[in-house]
Amino acid sequence: MASQAVPAAQPFGALSRAAPDIGLERRRRIGNLVATVLAGVATLIVLAALASILWTLLSLGIGGLSLHTLATVTGPAGSNGGLLNPIIGSLIQVGLATLIGTPIGMMAGIYLAEFGGASPLANAVRFVSDMLLSAPSILVGLFVYLLLVAPFHHFSGFAGVAALAILVIPIVVRTTEDMLRLVPVAMREAAAALGAPRWRVVVQVCLRAARKGLLTGVLLAIARIAGETAPLLFTSLGNLNWSLSLNESMASLPVTIYQYAGSPSDDWVQLAWTAALLITAGVLFINIVARIGLRGQDRS
Repeated sequence: MASQAVPAAQPFGALSRAAPDIGLERRRRIGNLVATVLAGVATLIVLAALASILWTLLSLGIGGLSLHTLATVTGPAGSNGGLLNPIIGSLIQVGLATLIGTPIGMMAGIYLAEFGGASPLANAVRFVSDMLLSAPSILVGLFVYLLLVAPFHHFSGFAGVAALAILVIPIVVRTTEDMLRLVPVAMREAAAALGAPRWRVVVQVCLRAARKGLLTGVLLAIARIAGETAPLLFTSLGNLNWSLSLNESMASLPVTIYQYAGSPSDDWVQLAWTAALLITAGVLFINIVARIGLRGQDRS
């Protein structure tokens, strides 16, 4: 008879090491399940809070939303006024602040990510940017008040634009630097190997690759300054009358909400809720349009 091969006996140490591996895999699966459940619960909590805020704004603000409200300037309590001048004032101040602060913030972010490195100047710029990013907005308003309001002895829309632009800059700086650092080095090297100068690599390769993140940073800046009240109280103050001059006091939706929300007049309280709804809808509309535009660019 042919002899049968006897399997070699495994060492005792190998068997003893196999058992803990099963337990380790089980613990990993349990940990993964717990983390997934916690993440899902946290997501539901955030969505519930967001839905509650949106429902409150819709239920309390939709009642005052009409053509009369959008086409009539504000007036005294009980005069059935509207929100035309705060809407136009907010659009002017937020738009100009974004146009001023975004290029400055992007250029600073590009310098920090592509040219500055760890130089003393770059570290100083990062430090100042981080300080501005965490500084209370009321301090920015007070700074602009001392710089552009007190010396001229009157409030102005230009001072409000300056205060909002200062708030835009550090957000765009931080977002631009972070997004550009995420661009792979291989893309820069490939463009440089084709003979492209450094500035062209940054403009046509790095910025194009990071455009979604850059746009997100700009949208975050707009969303922040669109609802800022404290800086405008020290700078543009507000105006019940129609005015488009940047050299005079200028109305805005956040200041109008601040002034009207605690009023004993029901029509002013209704206008405050409607103004809050308009700000939220405006920021949401900007986000949706930007996302649709970027999606179309990616498909093309």
